[in-house]
Amino acid sequence: MSERTKVELITNVSHDLKTPLTSIISYVDLLSREEGLPEHVNDYIKILIEKSDRLKTLIEDLFDLSKAASGEMEVDYEKLDLGKLIQQTIVDLNEEISQSGFDFKVNVPDEPIFILSDGKKLYRVFLNLISNTLKYSLIGSRIYIDLVTESKKIKATAIIKNTANYEMNFSEDEILERFVRGDKARTGEGSGLGLAIAKNFTQICGGEFDVTVDGDLFKVKLIFDTVE
Repeated sequence: MSERTKVELITNVSHDLKTPLTSIISYVDLLSREEGLPEHVNDYIKILIEKSDRLKTLIEDLFDLSKAASGEMEVDYEKLDLGKLIQQTIVDLNEEISQSGFDFKVNVPDEPIFILSDGKKLYRVFLNLISNTLKYSLIGSRIYIDLVTESKKIKATAIIKNTANYEMNFSEDEILERFVRGDKARTGEGSGLGLAIAKNFTQICGGEFDVTVDGDLFKVKLIFDTVE
């Protein structure tokens, strides 16, 4: 099966699943509003809400990944401050970060570092990457987020480093395969598509995406051309 055929199949299946899932979510929501239900029924409803939300996220991830891989995703380029985007993502995840117990070390310059990119898609990239560190880092460990300029400030590099809570006995290429989480790292409830989406979105936004794995140490580098 060709890559294009795979993309079309995933897109069609994702689209076909959306309508019935929307109905399921709506009916479960109506059930959750009913009063006087037995406690065990309310427990079942909570599980249905949790699992249907997870399935909704998976379908949306599949759809986004297939569009990005097909080259059909629209990109809205704009001049943006990469440091501010990173800081905003961290602020939006503040509650999860505060409750995580991880020691976040963030090093973002005060002066703006401008790049030409799609702000919404790049926000999704950092949201996925930072969320992954919260899911898969060793409890109590440090998570590093650094933004630096290189090559006489022509390049802006965002670096995210963490210590995984399991031994990553697979290569950099394997970890970027779309379902590697489901095959070799069954440690969470994610779709396993977060890194693949981050890589594809970074590339269509004009950046480079690089992963380094060394035992339980995991590092992601995003590199962009800067603009005045």
